[in-house]
Amino acid sequence: MQTRSDTSSIHGVWATVLCRVDASGHVDLGAIDDQVAAYAAAKCDGVYTGGTASEFHSQSDADFQAMSERLASSARAHGLPFQISAAHALAPGSLTRIAIAAELKPDAIQVTLPDWTAIDLPTAHRFLERAVHLATGLPLVLYNPPHAKTVLSPDDLLSLAMAHPALVGLKCGGGEADWYQAMAPVFDRLSVFIPGHHYASGTAQGAHGSYSNMACLSPKAAVAWKYMPPANAASLEVRVGRFLDDAIAPLLARGLPGFACDKAMAAAGGWTDISPRLLWPYEGATAEEVSRIRGAARRNIPEFIEEGHDGR
Repeated sequence: MQTRSDTSSIHGVWATVLCRVDASGHVDLGAIDDQVAAYAAAKCDGVYTGGTASEFHSQSDADFQAMSERLASSARAHGLPFQISAAHALAPGSLTRIAIAAELKPDAIQVTLPDWTAIDLPTAHRFLERAVHLATGLPLVLYNPPHAKTVLSPDDLLSLAMAHPALVGLKCGGGEADWYQAMAPVFDRLSVFIPGHHYASGTAQGAHGSYSNMACLSPKAAVAWKYMPPANAASLEVRVGRFLDDAIAPLLARGLPGFACDKAMAAAGGWTDISPRLLWPYEGATAEEVSRIRGAARRNIPEFIEEGHDGR
């Protein structure tokens, strides 16, 4: 079993697998190979599937298994660390996906808390006990996004970290300066990842990296950001904020979900051949919106635009 002393391997910029959906509404598994190759070439620290941007909520267990198997094969071929997210809104569904993921021996399995209703801390402990058992010695990363029914406090997170040694990481929404201060004991125990658009400020305050939404736009630029001098990195974060206000905030305001925006950014970024089409029953961004994202990126963060595919 991975121990807390090994969590240094979970750091930096990790990129997500996105579903390339064909005209019949099915996932093109070959796109996973293309994306993993691009992530490896960009020197991402790792890759994962099964999260929100991978549209786990629209996948059958068969879809989940096929995508997980393809990622495992492709990531190993490129020597890229990989995680599989066993995210599911219902506890039994989570356990099924944890068992599937464990068979593939990823570097870690991401798990979400049961999400049909909010839960209390004892329930979270009981869920993680079962998750640890089904993971058969593999480390776990808790995926606790801002839209979860139960968003854990720093004290709650510390309680879980102390009780479950197999829990080695956290994927969360971050917070303001007081949140980072309260998280100091958690940072000592878990590898904490915050959103990609807050990479500079988050890592400066103690976070260890990001499962990066900005890698959807350009994995190369997201990785380059990691190595910038602090002042340059902070300046880029300001420009990233302007880009998000310019291009993404209007999409969210009209009701487009965040995972649709992630895929639209990939379609706009030019680094892979993908459209903004989503799995049923969701509808993605329009071609015009993808074009506006590309234009906003060119104006605000041109280093995140690669000439190539245009997302059509």
